[in-house]
Amino acid sequence: MTMPEKALLPPAASPVLTPAQLRLLRGVSRSFYLSIRLLPGPLRGPIAIGYLLARATDTVADTTALPRTERQALLAQLLAAIETPQTDPGELKAALTRFAVQQNDPHERALMLALPEGLGLLQALSPADQASVRGVLAHITRGQTLDVSRFGDGPQALATEAELEDYTWLVAGCVGEFWTTLCARHLPGFATLPTDEMHTLGRAYGMGLQRLNIVRDAGADLSQGRCYWPAEQLSALGLSPESLTQAAHEGQVSTLAQLTPLYQAYLQQIETQLAAGLRYSCAVQSRRLRLASALPALIGARTVALLKQGGPASITQRVIMPRREVQGLLWRLLLRGVSLKALTREFERLSAQADPASR
Repeated sequence: MTMPEKALLPPAASPVLTPAQLRLLRGVSRSFYLSIRLLPGPLRGPIAIGYLLARATDTVADTTALPRTERQALLAQLLAAIETPQTDPGELKAALTRFAVQQNDPHERALMLALPEGLGLLQALSPADQASVRGVLAHITRGQTLDVSRFGDGPQALATEAELEDYTWLVAGCVGEFWTTLCARHLPGFATLPTDEMHTLGRAYGMGLQRLNIVRDAGADLSQGRCYWPAEQLSALGLSPESLTQAAHEGQVSTLAQLTPLYQAYLQQIETQLAAGLRYSCAVQSRRLRLASALPALIGARTVALLKQGGPASITQRVIMPRREVQGLLWRLLLRGVSLKALTREFERLSAQADPASR
């Protein structure tokens, strides 16, 4: 645990998650783990549980080494277990164990083996929070199921921009709305803006973060036959899912350069949606919740800057904000009291293409 993280740990209230479960959460998402550790106690449980369950279903959808029918069947089985408490979970445990042994990542393997316990945590939440978690997971798993059905043998792409918009809402925009609903339920008056406006900003924020994931992870997705760049947009640039996949695999710079107009347009759209996330965060009154809400936007702003620097060729690399920069960011925000001025300044600085360490 880094010093900034220690400084941000919440008071020792009765956490829903055990230390082992928190380590599991950290293993599957270091950045979102930080946000969850910052959350006020009433929010930490439902958001962490919802994330772990969504991360598990995402692992199923993404395991392309397995036949499509097997992934669809396990996704349906998981969704049924999420929606209705299981009186006899033995069959699900056996299916998860068989699936877990096929995972190369030890954190994902541990997540799948611990999933029955996560379902128990869901049932320990209040009825209202259970309904919210189940509702958001229904949207997320619908998006994941669409992924499994869309992407089969060989490179496949989404057809239209409308499909991409729908997908980013299903797997992430709804999460911004879910987060806002929980905040309004547990922390009345949590924001200076009306709740309806916070829902709108939260939806745009989540969709922007997912679009950023799509641009950042394009190379890895293409290698698995999944192209989230819509076919109609690629065709207008003289590209296809097949040619883009080949260019990413072989590092064909000239072919990747054909993607530049769409690549730049997406990054500009992401910047606008991350700015909505910053506005969302600045409206939050609790400094702890404000920082938890703002971190993804700040890390996202730096990631966009790195993607701008690298251009379309960046899709052949792993582009992330270095851990030392994240730690420095946390310290600076803490020292400045997570003020609105500090958040805005950091967002503007991280959005610049220069090294954020230089001030």
